[in-house]
Amino acid sequence: MKTPCIVVNCKAYEKGTGRHAVELARVAVRVSRECGVTVALAVQPQDIPRVSATGVVTFAQHVDPIVFGAHTGHVLPVGVREAGAVGTLLNHSEKRLSVLSLQKSLSAARSAGLQVVVCARSPAVAQKIAPLAPDMIAVEPPELIGGDVAVSQAKPQVITQTTNSIKNIPILCGAGIKTAEDVRKALELGARGILVASGVVNAPDPAQVLKSFAHEFCEFGRCASSFSKIRKF
Repeated sequence: MKTPCIVVNCKAYEKGTGRHAVELARVAVRVSRECGVTVALAVQPQDIPRVSATGVVTFAQHVDPIVFGAHTGHVLPVGVREAGAVGTLLNHSEKRLSVLSLQKSLSAARSAGLQVVVCARSPAVAQKIAPLAPDMIAVEPPELIGGDVAVSQAKPQVITQTTNSIKNIPILCGAGIKTAEDVRKALELGARGILVASGVVNAPDPAQVLKSFAHEFCEFGRCASSFSKIRKF
């Protein structure tokens, strides 16, 4: 997945499930094409086929460390890939994993050809995750998830400590992202993208919110295509 990027976690929100997820995916595709910023959706397993059919970059919200076999109720990485996902989230605060389980799940996801965004609740956890070499790390203090105050505003040191200590893995800023100002601050602190949920999914006008977020990426980097060169990550 190219950066800069906006990853929208649909969770199990009504507005991010079923036909609503498809509608949101179409919005994401339109905004991505118009603004030149990657917009990805992390959706529930049952929604992956029809969401990915819209052309949006599609992620699972979780996969288990399993291969084909007797694993009732588990999320099969290969199945997720064949359903149309290109990646998965792992270790979200609402689906936290032990270090060993995370290592196994990440390995299984890689073997299935999935990109992996691993969530970390703190810079210290992010540093422990970094040796596993995920594609991206999203830092999200759990106490700010779903709230109205973004980590980039309330605890900017969480972002700077993470970006300063981890140079070879793109860092996403998550937790409480609601406004364009939150996005701009995250970029100023060194983030390569954002992980957002209710701020987009439950917004009265998701398209307008996504456009405002994407605009900040373009303004910050002057143009999305040269963002990484300008930032010199």
